[in-house]
Amino acid sequence: MKVISSIIELRDQLRGQNRVAFVPTMGNLHKGHLSLIRLARQHGHPVVTSIFVNRLQFGPNEDFDKYPRSLDSDIDKLQQENVYILFAPTEQDIYPHPQEYYIHPPHHLGDILEGEFRLGFFRSVCTVVMKLISCVQPRIVVFGKKDYQQLIIVRQMCEQFALPVEIIAAETERDIDGLALSSRNMYLIPSERVEAPNLYYTLQRIRDSILSGNRNFSKIKLEALDTLTKRGWKPDYITLRKRANLHAIQPQEWHKPLVVLAAARLGATRLLDNLEI
Repeated sequence: MKVISSIIELRDQLRGQNRVAFVPTMGNLHKGHLSLIRLARQHGHPVVTSIFVNRLQFGPNEDFDKYPRSLDSDIDKLQQENVYILFAPTEQDIYPHPQEYYIHPPHHLGDILEGEFRLGFFRSVCTVVMKLISCVQPRIVVFGKKDYQQLIIVRQMCEQFALPVEIIAAETERDIDGLALSSRNMYLIPSERVEAPNLYYTLQRIRDSILSGNRNFSKIKLEALDTLTKRGWKPDYITLRKRANLHAIQPQEWHKPLVVLAAARLGATRLLDNLEI
């Protein structure tokens, strides 16, 4: 595996490759990331992974400085997966000049849910993803469904800019108790780690209730929020949306593919999860 930080060197190394499969990450790799890499290999060759902790997408009170970084361990894991190139740029490589040009997702998609609680977050995500795609020039890019809103936004961005890439969605990788794998799970103290899977169990109960014919989502949501709060969570949202565009559903649209999404704090850790219906 080649470890490259220079954009020029990366492009030189990939010249002539017309089916590159790309997995962008922020590092601290776990089994969820490795599942993305294995899926990428099924759709393209060679496989390129990036590790870049993007300062722009962290708010002033968020965890950029303490975000877990484990480059040596990550390199070992990627070598075992036979990744062709690890693109590990520095901030100077990605932002040699102050970033004055940004990609703004539409208000109705970028400023809801996560965008409501993390102002400007998706503007920064779209900007760095566009830049990474420009650097790697892949044909395939793999994103996980755990960050569902990010997946939808990036997919629509690539479609509207006519980028020659296919966005592949990977199923959420979970621990044996159902907790969605995330680099931020390491922030959980032992008692919180025991409690954490209850966010997923809550989504399962919501899904089962809807599949049984319950259409009173307002009541379902209030009961779920109350249950989580009593267990010590601080929920930001639980919501039911259409999978295709994350729009709220209308009374006649219960037959459409849906997804229930949630974000909640457990202690100092903010967890995201979702479940398709």
